[in-house]
Amino acid sequence: MRKYFQFEELGTNYRREIMGGLTTFLAMAYILVVNPVTLTLQDVPDLPAALRMDYGAVFVATALSAAIGSVIMGLVARYPLSLAPGLGLNAFFAYSVILGSGIPWQHALGAVFISSIFFLILTLTGLREKLINAIPIELKYAVGAGIGLFITFIGLQSAGIIVNNDATLVGIGDLSNPNTLLAIFGIIVTVILMTRGVKGGVFYGMVITIIVGMIFNLIDVPTKVVDGVPSIAPTFGALFSSFGDSSFYTATMLGIILTFLFVDFFDNAGTLVAVANQAGFVKDNKLPRAGKALLSDSVASVSGSILGTSTVTSFVESSAGVAAGARTGFASLVTAGCFLLSLFFFPVLKVVTPEVTAPALIIVGVLMVSSLGKIDWTKFEIAVPSFLTMITMPLSYSIATGIAVGFIFYPITMIVKGKAKEIHPIMYFFFVIFLLYFIFLQ
Repeated sequence: MRKYFQFEELGTNYRREIMGGLTTFLAMAYILVVNPVTLTLQDVPDLPAALRMDYGAVFVATALSAAIGSVIMGLVARYPLSLAPGLGLNAFFAYSVILGSGIPWQHALGAVFISSIFFLILTLTGLREKLINAIPIELKYAVGAGIGLFITFIGLQSAGIIVNNDATLVGIGDLSNPNTLLAIFGIIVTVILMTRGVKGGVFYGMVITIIVGMIFNLIDVPTKVVDGVPSIAPTFGALFSSFGDSSFYTATMLGIILTFLFVDFFDNAGTLVAVANQAGFVKDNKLPRAGKALLSDSVASVSGSILGTSTVTSFVESSAGVAAGARTGFASLVTAGCFLLSLFFFPVLKVVTPEVTAPALIIVGVLMVSSLGKIDWTKFEIAVPSFLTMITMPLSYSIATGIAVGFIFYPITMIVKGKAKEIHPIMYFFFVIFLLYFIFLQ
C-alpha cells in the first residue's frame, strides 16, 4: 500500500493521510445535509408532489456517489481529492430546472446523465486533459487563488461574519451572535495551531470548535449515534423514464444539458488544478495523471445520476485535507470510507455545522492565494486576465464564470501586446466558447 501510493517519495505516512482524509470529510460533510435539502426544495412550500424528490433517497445517493467518486480518484488517479454532488450545480438543478422551468426531476437527472456520458467520452479520448494542459500557467495560478478567495468568502458567509447588505451588497454581520462568535473562536484556534506548525491543525481546529460548541449549547449533542439507512428506491434509475417522454427532447432540455456540461467542466478543472498546485503536483505546467483524475468525476457523475443526484464534481474542500498533510489517494479512500459510514451515522453529522466548517474554509483560502506570488504582475497582459479570473469568482459566486471572464481577456491582451504566437490554439477555442456561453446560456 505504501509503495503503491508512493508514501516515501511524497514524504507522507498513514497518520498524515488518515488525518487529511478525515479533515476533507469534515469539511465536505455539510453536503450530506445541504444536497438533499436543495434537491428536494425543502424551502419551497406547496410544491406539487411530482416535482419534489425523496429526501432519504437523495441523502443515500449523495453519500454513495461521493464515495464512488472518491474511491476512483484515490485508487486510479492517486490524488488527495474527493468528490460529491457540487454546490451551484445542485441549485441550478433544483431552482432553475425543476422550480423555474417546471421540468420533472426525472428529466433533470436525464440531463445530468447525458452531460456526464459526454464528459466520459471526452475524457477517454484524452481531449479534456489536452484542454486543461493548454491553459497558461499564470491563469492556472490565478484560478487557484480565485478559488481560495471564493471559499474564504463562503466561509465568512456561513459563519455570519459577512452578510447581505442592501446598501453595499455585503457588510459585517452581528459579531455578538453566539454562533458567529463560535466561528471566530474556531478561526483563532486554527490560526494558532497552523502558526505553531501543528500537523493536522485544520482538523484539530474543527474538533475543538465542535467540543466548545457543545459545551455552550451552540451545537446539539446527538441524541443517538446510529440510525437506519433510508431507501434509495424512489430515485434509483428514475432518469431512464425520461427518455421515453417526448417532452424531454426539446430546445430547453438541450440548453440545460449544455449548461451542466459547461459549468461542470470548468468547475472541476479549476478545482483539480488548484488542489494539485497546492499539493505541488503540477510540473512544467503539466498535471500528472490528469486523465485518470478527470475520469473519476465523469464516472461519479454517471453513477450519481443513476442513483438520484445532481452532477458530481471535485470538491475544493479537499484543499483542507491537503493543508492537514494529505498527499496521496489514500486520503481520498479514507474520505470515501467516511461517506459510506455516514449512511449509518447520520445523526452524528449534525455536529458539523457551518460554524465548524467556516474556519477551515477561511484558513485554506489563505493557503491557496499564495499562488499569486508566482504570477508576474509587472506584465499587464498577464496581470489583467489573472486578476479578473481571481476577483470574478467570489463576486459572481461561480468558479466557471471567473474562468470564463479571465479566458476571454487573455487572448485580447496577448494579441494587443503582439504575443499572438504565444497563445495556444485551444485558448482561442475557449475564447469563442465563453463568448457564446455569456450570450446564450447566462
